[in-house]
Order: sequence, then structure tokens, then C-alpha cells
Amino acid sequence: MSAGEDHYAEHDPPASLRPFVRTIWTYASPNPSGAVQRIAPDGCPELILDIGSPYEEAGEDGVFRLQPRALFAGQMTRPLALRPVGPVELVAVRFEPDGARDWLGHSAHLAVDRRLDMTGRLGGLSVPAGDPSGQVAVMVALLEDHRRTQGWSIDPLVRAEVDGAQAEAAIPARAPAEQRALQRRFRDRVGISPRELRSILRFRRVFDHTADPSSDPMPWLEAGLEASYFDQPQMARDFRRYLGCTATDWARDQVELARRLASQSYKPSPHSPL
Repeated sequence: MSAGEDHYAEHDPPASLRPFVRTIWTYASPNPSGAVQRIAPDGCPELILDIGSPYEEAGEDGVFRLQPRALFAGQMTRPLALRPVGPVELVAVRFEPDGARDWLGHSAHLAVDRRLDMTGRLGGLSVPAGDPSGQVAVMVALLEDHRRTQGWSIDPLVRAEVDGAQAEAAIPARAPAEQRALQRRFRDRVGISPRELRSILRFRRVFDHTADPSSDPMPWLEAGLEASYFDQPQMARDFRRYLGCTATDWARDQVELARRLASQSYKPSPHSPL
């Protein structure tokens, strides 16, 4: 990596992890600005290991507190405000929406809108600084070992519902008892309801259209309409709900990690076949 420059990269997981892991990403920012960065929900839980200085996170009281060096970020239903306090370097696993249940070892619902301290499970890892490929290799080895020993699995019914949400497919008609059973299983494996996941994915598609490399960037309203919003007020409500600001404010203020994640992680990524 070139000294003094920000670097973000996504790395494909091995085939054995693809049913569970969407991507493993690395990020380094030797000289961050210190600005507050708004991170929006994207439908995917993450396992994050800070190699540099951990970020500070704003609590519900508005006070910024240092995050643990290793954490699990569950499904988000509201914006997250972070700010760096020193040189940033991290490696993170972005799971599929329903892919982290067996890593957690308990219901994914218990991690919604929470950052769980994983220092006890990751604190002993030897992760090479300045070596993204080496960092990814360490995380892959950790996950592979846990998958083999704990026997990770996918719930076919939940996965089919996740796939349908990502494909914008119509919601299947179900008997009330069937719908309640799906809701319970979905809450356990994903953490949120199918309806909430669909709302988050629709919001994410706005960024797909504004950052599409195959065409000129779309204005926000046009991108919202392409993402299936009815009108500007409806999209504006979701910006307030998921980012805590307007689209214009976000585009003006966000830098570094927030902008990297918006331009990269919001890209559609279909599940790999089991």
C-alpha cells in the first residue's frame, strides 16, 4: 500500500464459506480527518477486527465512546455515527444476511443494533499490519476452523426468503401459521423481520444507482425511483430513518470509511449456491 493513502478492498471468500460470507474487506486510512461518519444499515452483519486505532461510536446519549478492537456488528435498523481517533486499519467479514447465526452461537435478534465485544474470541489473533492479503488469510482460517468444529448450516426456508428480498420478488402467499413460523425462523437467523430486510435493501439500492460505474451518476430522486420508491418524500423518510440526515447532507459531509462502504458494499451480491 502507498503511504498516506486510503485503501479499501473486497476479497472473495473461499467456496466453503460462500454460503455464509459475502465478502471479506480491508480498509486503511493512515491520516483520517477525524470527521463524524454516518454508517447506514445494509442488511448484512459483520465481524470487525481493528489493527490500528479503534473508532469511537456515538451512544444514544450522544457521547462518543471507544469501540472494542474486535466486535460483531449485528443487523442495523438505524444509523451509526463513528469517528476515528488515530490511524485506521481493519479487516472485516461481511456475512450474508442469514449467514452469521452459527458464528454467534445464539439468535441473531440478540445482536440487532448492537456491537458485541469479540475481543475474547479474536484478541489472540496475530494479524499482520500493512498486509491486507495476510489479514484476510487470518480471518479465513478463523472462520474455517469454527465452521468445521461447530457445523455451520443454512435454513433453506430463510435463505429462500432472503433471496426473494434481494431479487425484489413478490412476497409469497402463506397461511397465517406458515407466516408465523417463517417470522420466528427469520428472526432467529437474520435478526430482523422479512419486511424490515426488504426496506433496508430498497434503501441500499438507491446507492447502487447513484454509484453505478456503467453509467453517469443519477440524481438522488431518479435513483430513488429506480430503487422502487414512490416519490421523494418516501425516500427522504428512509434517509432520516437509516442515515439520520437528508441525501444532500450525507453526500456533502461523508468521507473516508462511510463513503467507501456506500460506494462498495451497497452493490448487489447474489448468494452463492449451496
